[in-house]
Amino acid sequence: MKSITLLTTAILLTLGLTARAETTVTLTGLHNCCGSCEKGITKALTSVKDVTAVVEDDKATITAKTKAGADKAIDALLAAGYYGVGAPEQKIADKKVKSATVSGTHLCCGKCVTGIANAIKDVPGATTHTATKGAKTFTVEGDFNLKDLLAALNKAGYHGEIK
Repeated sequence: MKSITLLTTAILLTLGLTARAETTVTLTGLHNCCGSCEKGITKALTSVKDVTAVVEDDKATITAKTKAGADKAIDALLAAGYYGVGAPEQKIADKKVKSATVSGTHLCCGKCVTGIANAIKDVPGATTHTATKGAKTFTVEGDFNLKDLLAALNKAGYHGEIK
């Protein structure tokens, strides 16, 4: 009887510990230049049920009840136009282009636009861009590789769809 009680207790404790397991993910290098950026990051991450987030400077720590919840929160962050090291990398063609349109990138203020401008300066062959405050899309022109553009935007903490 004592053995059954001990076994039952061990099983219940194991189940209880498993049920409480959480997933924590930290993303770094996020573009977070102002209060609006911080609100956007927080809103995107916490839009997923059972997810909490702490945003400090260019870092966000996500705590979710499940890995799937954490993954959904990261997807929501990417959809809001932000990127952090630790998020999945976007697939893009390794090809040279004269022009590319970027959509879905967070551009709430002049500092966001300056961040984009500085990122594009790091793209070999990119010469101009049309990013402006509040824009939903912008164009990058020159003679550059799409992979280089994506890498520069991600390094600066931005995410967007590039076509």
